[in-house]
Amino acid sequence: MERTSVKVVIAGGFGAGKTTMVGSVSEIPPLTTEEVMTEASVGVDDLAGLEEKHQTTVALDFGRITINSEVVLYLFGTPGQDRFWFMWDELAQGCVGAVVLVDTRRLPASFASIDYFERRGIPFVVAVNTFFGECSYTDDEIRAALQLNGEVPLARCDARRRGSAVEVLIGLLQHVLAKLPAPAGP
Repeated sequence: MERTSVKVVIAGGFGAGKTTMVGSVSEIPPLTTEEVMTEASVGVDDLAGLEEKHQTTVALDFGRITINSEVVLYLFGTPGQDRFWFMWDELAQGCVGAVVLVDTRRLPASFASIDYFERRGIPFVVAVNTFFGECSYTDDEIRAALQLNGEVPLARCDARRRGSAVEVLIGLLQHVLAKLPAPAGP
């Protein structure tokens, strides 16, 4: 049986955990383009709540995960800073869907990612990354803050934990499949 290759984008704001998520689920050593943050990022990158962050993705992260004998996901993590957004169109080309990873300490950093996929009609799920501790907001509060419509799935995950991140990816695939048109009858 031939495998189906599926491209998925992992997006979100600066410091949301995209590189961590790709690395936690990838069955191959992930390709990362992380570089040490330099003085050039001072006053450009908002490090509020991320004071311990010393590296950042400057191009993309890449990983692969086999879902089952028929489906292999190729994961493309996006850079989170505005100055690297010119690459998003290339990274998103041909993807079936996306995960928007959200850090509730920095919700405004998620707006641009959500808007990107909504405007292009690309199915996406929102995954609230709880690796900084428990989230004190309800799903309804997060939906309202992000202005998500009811069709967008919302999940909670710990991007460091493989099982948690895999659940989000499976949820994305289910969401994408549910949006496909029903096959025509005989």
